Amino acid sequence: QVQLVESGGGLVQPGGSLRLSCAAVGRIFRINTMGWYRQSPGKERELVATITSDGDTNYADSVRGRFTISRDNAKNTVYLQMNSLKSEDTAVYRCKMEYRSRVDMRTYTIWGQGTQVTVSS
Repeated sequence: QVQLVESGGGLVQPGGSLRLSCAAVGRIFRINTMGWYRQSPGKERELVATITSDGDTNYADSVRGRFTISRDNAKNTVYLQMNSLKSEDTAVYRCKMEYRSRVDMRTYTIWGQGTQVTVSS
């Protein structure tokens, strides 16, 4: 059973920073892509940032320049460093991973349980 374990969410003031972590555990042959998505009440889920196994990144325009996604391949972990946080960044952040299973060599997509980020003064 492959799972994603997220951490790092919390309450922060506008302009503050948080770092989210997402660790993948299980029988993984190869991680293709990991990323962060977010959703707040009344809004659609949106992509925040993604990163490939080679380190190529993609960001939403709303977070570009403020957020940085990175990976530690040895730990099967992805991070999201969030700086200059705004109230509109408030959301549940979920980690997503596309990977090839070591069990059957098939590609799967899984999601973490989500971690709450609240930006408020």
